[in-house]
Amino acid sequence: MAVRHQLIERSPQQVWAVLAEPRRYPDWVVGVADSAPGQGDWPLVGSDLSYQVVLGPWKCGGRTVVRRSEAPHLLELEADSGALGTARIALEVRPWGEKESLVILDEHPLRGAAGTLHNVAVDAFIQVRHRSMLKRLANVVERATSREPGPERAGF
Repeated sequence: MAVRHQLIERSPQQVWAVLAEPRRYPDWVVGVADSAPGQGDWPLVGSDLSYQVVLGPWKCGGRTVVRRSEAPHLLELEADSGALGTARIALEVRPWGEKESLVILDEHPLRGAAGTLHNVAVDAFIQVRHRSMLKRLANVVERATSREPGPERAGF
């Protein structure tokens, strides 16, 4: 199982605003291009979005369905990447202090080839992907929002 975390210098509500926008999906999900909302009102349970998975020269269609949604703290998805199979992707957004968030990303294969071939090497690949994905999420959230005015942080 691949679990990583990222501190984002924005509130859980500001993080959720990006997670709740289906067209922003390729901005932070590594390997995804051209997302489009599908059925339902993203990110309500049962809603979905479609996208293209791009790995080098290889491309295939994908679909992600919301399985659990508790705004602004929990989003659990089932990503279906066709021949690769499906994966559970859980994003937990915890308040961290007064104006920051700790985002915990937990992913593991559920069905298909990804589940059958799941091993330590696959987990290592997912860890590298998650590092990049969480950094991208932080960048998107921090660029999309501005901090509320207030006193500067004290240096040590």
